[in-house]
Amino acid sequence: MKTPDSTEYIDIARGFAEKVAWRTAEINEGRRIPTDLADEMADAGVFRLLVPKSLGGGEIDHPSFMEIVRIFAGADASVAWCVNQNNIFATDSARMPLETAQEIWGDKHGVVTNGPPSRDTLGVPADRGYRLTGHWDFSSGSSHATWLAARGPVEGRPGEVRTFLVPKGDVTMEDRWQVNGLRGTASLSFDIDDLFVPEAHTYLESATPREDGPIYVVPKVPYFSIGFATISLALARACLDGAMELVSRKTSHGIAGALVDRSTVHLQIGENEAILRAADAYLRNTAAALWISACERREVVMDERVEVRMASTYAIRKSTEIVDAAYELSGSDAIFESNPLQRRYQDMHVIVQQFQGRVANFETAGRYFLGLEPGGSM
Repeated sequence: MKTPDSTEYIDIARGFAEKVAWRTAEINEGRRIPTDLADEMADAGVFRLLVPKSLGGGEIDHPSFMEIVRIFAGADASVAWCVNQNNIFATDSARMPLETAQEIWGDKHGVVTNGPPSRDTLGVPADRGYRLTGHWDFSSGSSHATWLAARGPVEGRPGEVRTFLVPKGDVTMEDRWQVNGLRGTASLSFDIDDLFVPEAHTYLESATPREDGPIYVVPKVPYFSIGFATISLALARACLDGAMELVSRKTSHGIAGALVDRSTVHLQIGENEAILRAADAYLRNTAAALWISACERREVVMDERVEVRMASTYAIRKSTEIVDAAYELSGSDAIFESNPLQRRYQDMHVIVQQFQGRVANFETAGRYFLGLEPGGSM
């Protein structure tokens, strides 16, 4: 069976986005992608878009992947989040031992979820492997994942942080995902207590990729940042469009005339439209420059990584402002669950709380521009 190309995957994404749009309430209330929908998406290869073709994946180009994330985000941010997270992690299929990658993605429903470790996480070297103990949060897509990626330091090896791959059935999942936004991501936590992990199920993220495709040149951190920002911009676009549609037919209590005729509304719409287009263009340009470097030079330099971090943070924070403005424009209509703006407002305010949305990222960029060590993860 022929693997779809990038254009065909984009068409597939549009088809699924329509299905997702009909089930947003179910996704939000169930706090997960429904099993039948997740299985159908897996069957279509939606969770292996960045897996090498040698492993049966799509290995599509990054600009096309971002278009797919944007399409899903227009329907539901939680689904887009899982598509983004699960696929970007899958680029490590080119860094982990080949037999392990074949074991995971040999299953057409193979999906790996990952999350940051707690401070008490530790891998202890053992015969032909490690004994792993720890706690991990924010494992997006855990409801449909088949494997978990647990990062952690190794005892007796200062500075070494390994990724330990564990079948989901071998761990205890903890449901702490009691949140108002991105509810459908099923970003559960998990605990591991002195579990043996074979050496072949571990790897270093710094390992040289086996594959020579440009998608594997870029580290995961810039990809995650671009993905978060892309989802944010799609949310802002949907909220602003929804607000414009609403004010075009609404009057405001105690104010004469339709909202669409008020100059203050005109100003808010115009300013936020300009901000959204500027933030979107900045992100697209920096992401494109990163991708060109990966394709032409087979490397990305710090200048490009700093630009991506700065553009991503800017896009996330400006998207939050736009969503807030759309929420205010919509008045009391925005507070009801029946209005998609209410869910998108909650989703946006969860995204901006993530590392990639922190204002401190501008401080990191500022240090770099001043010739200092930027620090942090770029």
